[in-house]
Amino acid sequence: MKVVHTDVLVIGGGLAGLRVAIGARRRGLDATVLSLVPPKRSHSAAAQGGMQASLGNVFKGRGDDENAHFEDTVRGSDWGADQRVVRMFVHTAPKAVRELAAWGVPWSRVRAGDRQVVINGQPVTLAEHAAAHGLISQRDFGGTRHWRTCYVSDGTGHAMLYAVGDQAIAAAVPVHERKEALQLIHDGTRCHGAIVRDLKTGELCAYVARATVVATGGAGRLYQVTTNAMICEGGGIALALDTGVAPVGNMEAVQFHPTGIFPAGILVTEGCRGDGGLLRDARGHRFMPDYEPEKKELASRDVVSRRMEQHIRAGHGVQSRFGTHLWLDITLLGRAHIEKNLREVKEICESFLGIDAAQQWIPVRPAQHYTMGGIRTDHTGHSVGLRGLFAAGEAACWDLHGFNRLGGNSVAETVVAGMLVGEYVADWCERSAAWADVPMRLVRDALAAETAALAEACNRGTGESARQLRLELQQTMTAHVGIFRDGTHLEQAVETLESLARRSRTICLGRTAPGPNPELVDAYRVPRMIRLALAVAHGALARTESRGAHFREDHPQRDDARWLKRTLATWPDAWSNRPHLAYETLDVNAMELPPGWRGYGARNHLDHPDAAARAAEVARLRERHADDPAARQDALMPFADLLPPRLRGPNHRVEAEEETPVVAR
Repeated sequence: MKVVHTDVLVIGGGLAGLRVAIGARRRGLDATVLSLVPPKRSHSAAAQGGMQASLGNVFKGRGDDENAHFEDTVRGSDWGADQRVVRMFVHTAPKAVRELAAWGVPWSRVRAGDRQVVINGQPVTLAEHAAAHGLISQRDFGGTRHWRTCYVSDGTGHAMLYAVGDQAIAAAVPVHERKEALQLIHDGTRCHGAIVRDLKTGELCAYVARATVVATGGAGRLYQVTTNAMICEGGGIALALDTGVAPVGNMEAVQFHPTGIFPAGILVTEGCRGDGGLLRDARGHRFMPDYEPEKKELASRDVVSRRMEQHIRAGHGVQSRFGTHLWLDITLLGRAHIEKNLREVKEICESFLGIDAAQQWIPVRPAQHYTMGGIRTDHTGHSVGLRGLFAAGEAACWDLHGFNRLGGNSVAETVVAGMLVGEYVADWCERSAAWADVPMRLVRDALAAETAALAEACNRGTGESARQLRLELQQTMTAHVGIFRDGTHLEQAVETLESLARRSRTICLGRTAPGPNPELVDAYRVPRMIRLALAVAHGALARTESRGAHFREDHPQRDDARWLKRTLATWPDAWSNRPHLAYETLDVNAMELPPGWRGYGARNHLDHPDAAARAAEVARLRERHADDPAARQDALMPFADLLPPRLRGPNHRVEAEEETPVVAR
């Protein structure tokens, strides 16, 4: 039995995982990262548009601060977020973006003086203040009141990942590439690491750790058309679900990005619309103002995606040999802007569509993009059901995003959660047992069980095809658990997925080589994907309301009276065909921002019985502490003591000496 010992085992080599490992390493701990691919090939590199942080550097960002970012995020979540976590996040984000600048991320910068932009389809001249010259620039994104998204043209994730990857190398963090965690080692109460398969040799070994962190990203490949990379199959989330004791939260909350290029689904950044791009229909009509007269193309992603599909349903889509789509028009931004700030979009359009985005409209349609749900944790990233297990980034539900994520908050979350969880993991390790206290019989049993499971699949003479099951899974999720949902289709989805779960127990292989064997990989991944899909579909069927990205046509209202709660799913045992659902109620009386109208989308919700009283109390507290922001925050919802001491300080902002007018030309 081969055993690797480490203080912190990080499963996932993207931005969140690397940043956790760097944090733990800086605290003097051994940290080992497992990655399916070389870290700089992780899906984090695909993030295009930018990272939200309330710097307030640009003219249209003036007045921005943590309070505005907090309110935008909570409203964007449709009141599904943990507001303490949101406070921690918005406070730390400016520190994270400045840390990345110090690490070499070449953020686009402010140039003092006049600059041409497009706002609401019209050319506008903005005059940037001299005091902001050279500071990090910001662009507009959906669902925000200020321009807040820091960017590196449209290659933000790529630039961030390379900088963080270099820091991991500098910190001597070992990254074990082409390794896949198959099972968590645990005794039902405490996690001790994972059983890991080498994808090149097929060898199984045990990684024993004092703390295990899952940072494997989302589960976009549950759907046929997704902006996610091929490796985003939800493997890390499934590791927790399969324990039977570590719940996953809000799996029914699945975000669709409005602008996946059609028909491939490859991401076209929200920065296109943030910079002034417009959505048009078959007649060339700009239709979003008809539905969302205030926010238009820059309503939140769940709203824009639904409006696009609604417009297609009404018969206004563009017919093509691949199906129906709409247009994204960025030609009005001009070639110079596109080639400087949207060059990756331009290259994608040239390579995959054969068009010049500076002259031709881009065919787009919503595509699955983000998994708001994940391993349910507390504000430190620690699993609520299994001690010693942590999660960070898209694989986690700590719960920053609730039922809808704002653009730019995802790539920001990777590094912010990495900064915070890295510290909390180090604190845990300083208090927890050493490797010598890990029961080795538990490790041997876990390794033997996984070895037997793989051997059984290899030795089964007849049975199901994993690839056929994957295809049926993706077709079911796309057809029945998409942007628009209803009870009938969700019941069909659950019934079909349960059948797939039963069939997945008899997967057989045509090729049984132990080393590089995609068929064997599918044999153990696909059943996990089916279980995750059941958590999504069963949770969506049970939630008889519409909230954020979860939209039930048969229950179109957000129902705070009955459903202001978080879904928790656990898998009962190996022979179960559906997850067990439980619920975690959100406490309105502990909220800094009580539930109300989001400010965009339909004004259509049922109030929580405590919402009005809490809103009145919040108003009184704000008035009482109007002159003392720190006391006001402590009275409304204290959070500073939850942060690591070094991250509690205030964020500096440049305040303009005078207001600069906006002149339309």
